[in-house]
Amino acid sequence: MLKELKSFFADLAGEEKPKPFDDNDYRLSAAALMVHVATLDHELDPQDRTRLRELLQARFDLDAATTEELIDAAVEADHEAVDFYQFTHTLMRSLDEDGRKRVILMMWQMAFTDGKVSEFEDNVMWRVADLLGISTRERVELKEQAAGGK
Repeated sequence: MLKELKSFFADLAGEEKPKPFDDNDYRLSAAALMVHVATLDHELDPQDRTRLRELLQARFDLDAATTEELIDAAVEADHEAVDFYQFTHTLMRSLDEDGRKRVILMMWQMAFTDGKVSEFEDNVMWRVADLLGISTRERVELKEQAAGGK
């Protein structure tokens, strides 16, 4: 309740609200990469947004409102990004190899939301996995795991 009151008064005073997820938050980086995969061939449609919400809530143990804030921040971060480096750099600093593999798995799960993976999605996955130090063999295994659990 106190948080909402502070936010209300900050709005009245014209103060900027603090971002719930800053640029160094690995969850924002992971979500932005997932948004990128989901929007390669179109905007973030309701089916993709639902899948993204499910994956983020399950992986990061977020409530519904916080998950929506993360998705909105990730969409904005993806639109502002010029490449994957800012996201992969944060993930490399924040996560161990198993954590980075889980991000790649989540990205594959996003790519399979429509039942198939396009060549563009496959290319993005290759580049991001490479930047995260995930081998070709592991990337393919994660793809097969995601395909089996669509």
